[in-house]
Parts: sequence; C-alpha cells; structure tokens
Amino acid sequence: MNINENKNELARYARQTLYPGIGLEGQKKLLQSRVLIVGCGALGTSLANHLARAGVGHLTIIDRDFIELNNLQRQTLFDEEDLKHALPKAAAATAKLRLINSEISIEALVEDFNYDNALELVKGVDVVLDGTDNFETRYLINDACVKLGKAWVYSGVIAAYGITSTIVPGQTPCLRCLFPDPPPPGTTPTCDTAGIIGSIVGVISSIAAGEAIKLLVGKGTLNRGLLSVDLWQNSFEKLPIETPLPDCPCCGKRKFEYLESEGARGSHAASLCGRNAVQISVRPAAQINLEELAMRLQVAGAAEVAQNEYLLRFKLNSYEFTVFPDARAIIKGTDDENMAKTLYSRYIGI
Repeated sequence: MNINENKNELARYARQTLYPGIGLEGQKKLLQSRVLIVGCGALGTSLANHLARAGVGHLTIIDRDFIELNNLQRQTLFDEEDLKHALPKAAAATAKLRLINSEISIEALVEDFNYDNALELVKGVDVVLDGTDNFETRYLINDACVKLGKAWVYSGVIAAYGITSTIVPGQTPCLRCLFPDPPPPGTTPTCDTAGIIGSIVGVISSIAAGEAIKLLVGKGTLNRGLLSVDLWQNSFEKLPIETPLPDCPCCGKRKFEYLESEGARGSHAASLCGRNAVQISVRPAAQINLEELAMRLQVAGAAEVAQNEYLLRFKLNSYEFTVFPDARAIIKGTDDENMAKTLYSRYIGI
C-alpha cells in the first residue's frame, strides 16, 4: 500500500498513533505489512477484526469451512444473514472486514491449508496467525514458518481456557519445543465435549493480535514461552521455556515432517472439531463444476440441493454434504473417516 504524508489518510488510526509504542512510523509499518490468518472460526474472526481495525495493509484469510448456527455464539464477524446465504467463513468474514476498513486489502481463500500450499502462502507474508482448531494444521504452520524464518503466533481455546505463544524462529521456542508430538486422538477435549465461552476467545485473540502488532512494528516485549489463561478459575500462568531447544525435531534438527507428505495422491480424511463431520480433500487438488454436479445429484434423488459460486450443499439419507470447487467436501452425519470416504466416492467420485 502506498502511503502519503497526508494526515487525513491516517485519521482513522489517530488514537492508535498517539500511543508511543506505535506512533506514526509504526502505523506506516502496519499499513505496509502482510499477515496470513489460518482459520476463520472463533479465534480467526476476532484476530482478523483486530488487525483490520489496526490498519494492517494486507490480510489473507484462509478457511475451508462454512457457517453454522452454533458459530454465531463466538465467531464475531458472522450474523444470521451469512447463515441464511450458506456463505463460507472466509468469504463472509472478508465482506464484513471490507465494511470496517475499505482502505486495506483483504483476500479470502476458501480452501484447505495443507502441505500443497503452505510454503507458498507463508513466504509472501510478514506474520502468520493461528486461528485453527487442530494440531495437525498448527504443526504444518510451524514447519513452514520455521523453514522460511517467519514469525507466527500460536493460539488455542477450549471451555474457559486458552493458550498462546509467539514464535520467532531462531529466537523463541517453536511449537515442537513446547509440544514435541501431538496428543493422541481422543485424549483432548473438543468444543463438542467441553464447550466454549466467547469471552476466552476475546482474551486470547486480543493477546495474540497485540503480539502480531508488536512483531510488525518491531517494538514491545514479546510473549516468549507459553501463556495460559483460565477465566473461570481466574488463573494466568507462564511456562518458562523462553529459548529454542537444541534437540527440537523442527527448529533444532530442521526436520519438517509435516511438510514431507508432498506428492501424496488420493483422498485424505480429517474429522472436524465438534461437528460429527469429516472433511475429504483430494491431492493433487481437482476442480469440480458445481452446477453440473448439482444437476446429476438432483437426478440421483438428492434432497435440498443448493448451489452458489462458493459451494454445493445437498442431503442424502442422514448425511449432509458440502462440496467446494476444489473437490473438497465436508460430510456431516458421521465421524467415521472410512465411511466418509465411501460416501464421497459414491456420490462425488475421486
């Protein structure tokens, strides 16, 4: 973004530039910055809202999912109109953010963040923010950022509890310094089993957005290590790991295991947090003509077939399908990944 010295152009940030930690020069840095937000759920919408209002010049928001009624309790950029129009989260969030700040550039990517696109997306930005709900994607972000030397902010929320850590490769612990391996399936609570209150999202996203601003303006004391907050118990704790671990498999040994699946082909399944749903993606990515698929499904007896430029939705028996143009699908009504693959093959094809 080109920035003139005309003070009127910076008037919307007047109260922010009064703060000496940012000032006019810091604001100009923000306007010239590029940030990638991976995930546009509770954390992602709040992070995007903070950074758009702060004047980050270019935001890229990537999310594979669409809006559901239960999202409205905590995902602050969505409303009932978005739900009515079956909008993907990234598209709906981007539309809202453009109403908030029309002077910045916002790009919506309605797709999966995976090993096919991670390096390409990360290399073009200054900071990456975690708005995801699963460890696999977070480890992938960590691999890409450590490999490319990009700073990122890890965040997670569940129930009334949240954690966040600011990761600067070579200076602070990376995610695998803090958590060498992901927790085994079924051993950690999800939003479906433990619930979540909106206020913890606000706390953690505000800290994470503040960290991003500090990284972008190059001032302030960063959150080294792992900060955890439990709003219900009113506890704030800090894990005292502030330097990278030499035996870390990622930043110490430079093993990028979550980027090493490159070249894998076929369908890949992943259960979604608290959704009784499975996402099926196809690698290498394909392109589906949603209009033609909709006509075939109507002939096949699918119910409630609805299609727009972003997605196709239909029901068959007890299952609800949402299909995206890149051949990705979310199948609701099962958490069995093998069953989801079978349904995908039967009604969509690979």
